[in-house]
Amino acid sequence: MSTQFTARQRRAGLAAATIASLAVAGAAVGTSYASGSGSPAAATSHHSVRASGAGPARDTYVDVDGKASPAVTTPRRADAAQRSGRSAAAPLPRGQVLDTSSTTGTVRFLGNLDGYLTGRSSKSAKRIALGYVRSHLTTLGLVRADLKTFHLARTYTDITGTRHLFFTQRIKGNSAARNGLTASVTRSGHLLVLGGMPISKGAQDTLPPTSSWTITSAAQALARTRGPEAAGSDTSDDSAQRVVYATDSGLRPAWETVVTSSLTPATTVIDAVTGRILLRTPLTQYENSTGRAYRFFPGAHRGGHQVKVDFTRKGWLGGHARILSGNNAHAYSDVNDNNRPSKSEEVHALRGQSWGYRLKPFHLGFAKSFCSNPWPCSWNPSKAGSWRRNRAQNATQVFFFVNNWHDHLKKAPIGFTEAAGNFQLVDHTKLGKREGKADDPVRVETDDGANTGTGALRGLPDADHIDNANMSTPPDGHRPRMQMYLQHEPGTPYPNGDPWSPTNVGDEADTVYHEYTHGLSNRLNVDVHGRSTLGGGQAGAMGEAWSDWYAMDYLVDQHLQKDRKNKADVRLFVYDGDGVSLDRTEPMDCKVGQKAKLCSGGTTGHTGGYTYADYANVAGGAEVHADGEIWAQTLWDLRDRLGSHRAEMLVTRAMELAPYNPSFLDMRNAILVADNAVYKGKHRTAIWRVFARRGMGFNAGTLGAGDTEPSAGFAMPPASLTNGTITGQVTDFDSRHPVKGVKVSLKFQAAGPTNPTTTTDANGDYTLPVPAGHYRKLSASGKGYAGSAAVTVTAGTSTTADFSLRKDWAGPGTGTTVDSVTGQPYPGCGPDAAIDGSQSSGWSSNAGPGSSTDGGKGFKPKSLTIKLGTTLDVSAFSVDPSSTCGDDETASVQGYKIETSPDKATWTTVRTGTFTKADNGILTPVDLSGTQGGVQYVRFTIENNQTTLVPSDYTAACANGGGPSGCHYTDLSELEVYGTPTGP
Repeated sequence: MSTQFTARQRRAGLAAATIASLAVAGAAVGTSYASGSGSPAAATSHHSVRASGAGPARDTYVDVDGKASPAVTTPRRADAAQRSGRSAAAPLPRGQVLDTSSTTGTVRFLGNLDGYLTGRSSKSAKRIALGYVRSHLTTLGLVRADLKTFHLARTYTDITGTRHLFFTQRIKGNSAARNGLTASVTRSGHLLVLGGMPISKGAQDTLPPTSSWTITSAAQALARTRGPEAAGSDTSDDSAQRVVYATDSGLRPAWETVVTSSLTPATTVIDAVTGRILLRTPLTQYENSTGRAYRFFPGAHRGGHQVKVDFTRKGWLGGHARILSGNNAHAYSDVNDNNRPSKSEEVHALRGQSWGYRLKPFHLGFAKSFCSNPWPCSWNPSKAGSWRRNRAQNATQVFFFVNNWHDHLKKAPIGFTEAAGNFQLVDHTKLGKREGKADDPVRVETDDGANTGTGALRGLPDADHIDNANMSTPPDGHRPRMQMYLQHEPGTPYPNGDPWSPTNVGDEADTVYHEYTHGLSNRLNVDVHGRSTLGGGQAGAMGEAWSDWYAMDYLVDQHLQKDRKNKADVRLFVYDGDGVSLDRTEPMDCKVGQKAKLCSGGTTGHTGGYTYADYANVAGGAEVHADGEIWAQTLWDLRDRLGSHRAEMLVTRAMELAPYNPSFLDMRNAILVADNAVYKGKHRTAIWRVFARRGMGFNAGTLGAGDTEPSAGFAMPPASLTNGTITGQVTDFDSRHPVKGVKVSLKFQAAGPTNPTTTTDANGDYTLPVPAGHYRKLSASGKGYAGSAAVTVTAGTSTTADFSLRKDWAGPGTGTTVDSVTGQPYPGCGPDAAIDGSQSSGWSSNAGPGSSTDGGKGFKPKSLTIKLGTTLDVSAFSVDPSSTCGDDETASVQGYKIETSPDKATWTTVRTGTFTKADNGILTPVDLSGTQGGVQYVRFTIENNQTTLVPSDYTAACANGGGPSGCHYTDLSELEVYGTPTGP
């Protein structure tokens, strides 16, 4: 879920693109996309990956691999192919929901929204879970021999008494990288959920022999995946292990590395035979003896005055501590950003064991509309070294916030304990080796990069260390890292040049609490090895929303933040600068349909709070902070209905029960199961009403966390479930012939097998039994085809839904491959992503000549050549020119050229043209004046991108890593090719 932007993007308030989402070992996900909207109201917060070098650092999530509805004729595809779903033929008991992984064919999530999977039992949790598996092997996609592969690696009991079990798998002597078996059992012995996407015996035959491994050692694997390191970084916490990784095409021998020393910390799975990156999961989410601290932020109406805090009595520091290093955190000022504390960067106690540093305000003429009016500023961006005045004060302040948040999250009803994987040095509870691990207090780095500027910026932060904050969360037992930056870019006016105030982000409680809560969500949403499963897309959006929601929930409870009835006033990050819409588009307490000035609707075109129907529209495209507002507002409704205590309990327990890389609807289901576990289903109806009001009702659906076009539904569950049938035919738009082997799937996750799916026969026909109701997304995809339609299903009758689809001959399943590219490749942003059938991901290359990202050297055209799987008479193309891989829209394609060739020797230019900002995020048709016959190769050239700079402006605007993304990168989200096979 990490996002990247340059300082200029943050200054202009552009919503940055999310990176391709994590498809964890075949979880039902695709990828998530958005381009910057350019709207200040849609601005991204300061929670993003920091960048370094000539341009922003590259980092991403990577995965390899009534009676009749109207016909679908548009070439615009549904975002994600159906990667999960199963036939609805096998009935399940009422209330049970079963989601099956398409990669492994085994259980991803099984739970009962109306109760439990089993009755009360006095047996051990392990025996209950394995006993159920043994009795339901076929339903779970397993065979008896698989039981021998499960090994209980970790188990812990949450604060409600529910026991969570994590069984790893050994496949031919190697650990499975992500797959295994997960289960949760209540105190009374009820089985709540099963999941984990275990690998069944039949898949083991696809594993290549270990003798073919070319990457044979941990050192080699680490060398391939460590990436750029900060000077002086400590690599002792990096690790690598041999694993087996499940892909759609079978098992692969691999190495899995955990790298915390890199400038871009990540866990990475690398193919041990080909060296290809199979999965990359960034670990970073962007955005105090006696001391003095603010409870909220300097000058706030409540919590705006420094108060004394006894750090020793609270257990945060020892009685003779000389630096800010205790059980839960070590805070220091990493002004050179080398991720290690030097003696001058430590904060030392004043006389009498005191950290009573006071904020010394700056009164700045250029920012007089903010500094002391209404709130104090903490440095002068025009004066080198001015940050030193409040360096110790800010480190002390953040130390207070981090320790206070550790204690708050640890207590009931949240219960982020040592056993659950929280952050602390000492094991107070003497946990067994299968429970939590200690020795991982937070490394807190304040004023991060404050002294990284060179030349005119000497003594100041460079463009990559401003207006930001982040939290990197490795697996339990590895120390997380929090980085807090200064705000307001040196040399820019306020607020028009940079609307963020000349303050320190660490002085505001909701910023620190937001970042720390990324640690909570990433330690509770884990696989059998304790690795976070949260990717981008809907899972990433929930990650941002949880961080917002827990922070504001606490601040309202502490009466530091107002939450007046029928008012929209729960606003985040108000200390950031001029106005309150820099980081989020609306207050968290905006209700659906509310007529309030601040409930402006972002770029959705309506006012009032958001619903699931607004996904990917809040900021003009899919973006985790913006889409997270949908989830945060929904949880605030849940809080209003159930109260803070019950809402905190259910939201936290649901993280522990949810499947890997969950969608909004996966987490809705997990909240319902949590209510069964904790409150015996007492709040079931109230929970359904909240989610139905926000478009996540019974008839809502999604193809997984990476689906950027989920189907909103506002219905409550029916009193009884009755089935109807959908029938229809899929035909080719160009030839009018029926199409065999296309998957037809209904987006639906509220009962029985999720996303009920079938496949068209030789006549292109299909039949799909599903629960009666109205659904907005019946999808057809596969073999280069994709489309969707709304459908209403009546009980006991058959509804017809035909599809006329145009085949993308460059898409998945067509045999088309990338032949060659020019420019610099980036892991996870490779050229394959431009022909993967999804606008969520794309190809990103450097903007400069050779491998240079230095915009000072100007723009150099970049080309992508593909070899078609079939010789084709080409009639048209579709192109989504938008930026990808975390870049803003200036990296989108502007001028382009398309050429075709029968042999890669002779090329014909068939179309040139220009895309504009209005084309971003849309598959724009590119028609030809006639048909180009016998085409085997297609070459797409990006002549220039959508920067507004002329060549003479590059040196000044793009130097030292500054300027918009177009200074450094150029991107293409999707290229599609249409036509018919060349005769005879």
